[in-house]
Amino acid sequence: MLLIKNADLYDPEKKGIQDILIAQGKIELVDKEIQPSEKYMQVMDAKGKKIFPGFIDQHVHITGGGGEGGFETKVPEISLSKLIVTGTTTVVGLLGTDASTRNIESLIAKAKALNKEGVTAYAVTGSYEYPTVTLTESVRKDIAFIQEVIGAKVAFSDHRSSEISEKELARLASDVRVAGMISGKAGILVVHMGNGNEGMEPIIKILETTDIPITTIRPTHVNRKKELLEQALSFAKSGGIIDLTCGLHKENPPAKVIRRAKEMGIAPENILLSSDGYGSWSHYDEYGNMIDIGISEVSSLYEEFQQMVMKEKYCIHEALPHFTSYVAKALKINEFKGSVKPGKDADLMVVDEKLRIETVIARGEVMMKENKIIKSGTYE
Repeated sequence: MLLIKNADLYDPEKKGIQDILIAQGKIELVDKEIQPSEKYMQVMDAKGKKIFPGFIDQHVHITGGGGEGGFETKVPEISLSKLIVTGTTTVVGLLGTDASTRNIESLIAKAKALNKEGVTAYAVTGSYEYPTVTLTESVRKDIAFIQEVIGAKVAFSDHRSSEISEKELARLASDVRVAGMISGKAGILVVHMGNGNEGMEPIIKILETTDIPITTIRPTHVNRKKELLEQALSFAKSGGIIDLTCGLHKENPPAKVIRRAKEMGIAPENILLSSDGYGSWSHYDEYGNMIDIGISEVSSLYEEFQQMVMKEKYCIHEALPHFTSYVAKALKINEFKGSVKPGKDADLMVVDEKLRIETVIARGEVMMKENKIIKSGTYE
């Protein structure tokens, strides 16, 4: 058991000074005063520190992305410590452009490895291409029978996609929806949005002409350009859930987009953030030739939170849910993720007054303490 004393708790709501008791990987009790009662109970004094829920990054290329510039541009897979130092205790892994030299088997294996190492990892089946690459040769079966799989992915409005038709996209969304119902999972279709001129128009048409719930389709990278963002905000105002990418799109940073969404009367829980970590970013000229390529960092998620609070002057309790409780609800894992409450998984971080992460706990295990990594990945 671990007892954390004198913490300034944001669960993500501000709760003031609280003690937190952790046992068997769970939050057992949160109270203003908890006295140590067990001989072997560890006690951590968090006086002068803040405690937040562990962050949930719903878009990470855990097996590495990239490859558009040749085999040498493939990004390596992520290591456990890269997640820990950023306060990320739950991650959703996915494939990107390349489903030829990478596959769903390796994606799920990596998710299982991260779970074994101490964080919580999920995955979505599929990639940019259509027909969808799967493990069981069925999107429905992947979601229904593979524990880690909570949805599927496809790319749209991008020169690297398979130019999926509206009818095919609707059928895929329907399969994902039904599989989620059968398995009790989120059943989401992550749609990579590129820079194409179509934008979200085909998605909007599908929702107008079918009975597919708007929350099934999850467009991502929607802050990559102005026209796409305008469509996405309209989509969110109608009840859809959109994903803003951190760290890459300086013209539409998440902090400013969230503020604008609030002014438009959009429900804040419809705006989520992710890092696109270990994916590659690339730029192309007007003829489709690559100009440059690089790696997206998982650290951009927590850096965005710091930016929101320290520079954009968000209240901590206003910013935190976009990285924690709102994401957990959208992924249908809020029964045990996204907040520091009794019965939830003990995923949390301890930060100083400048919001620098000092200690990270995942499923009750101290992974980093006082800026020192306690538990590394198997081969780190």
